[in-house]
Amino acid sequence: MNPRLPILKGHEVIRALEKAGFQVVRQKGSHVRLKHKDGRAVTVPVHAGEDLDRGLLKKILREARLSEDEFLRCLR
Repeated sequence: MNPRLPILKGHEVIRALEKAGFQVVRQKGSHVRLKHKDGRAVTVPVHAGEDLDRGLLKKILREARLSEDEFLRCLR
């Protein structure tokens, strides 16, 4: 059973994705685009003072093709 995903800010998600091998390639407004060297790409919204909903976080993980366990390891 996977542990429940925590409530996170956009910059915390970006930091974890960078640990997973993604790099920030551009930012347009409050949306940051990250790419992995194998071609995977994902967009993370970074709104000041706002948390990401768990549903949106799951969508980001699907786009990044990361399991919840892999992502949680990158949060540490």
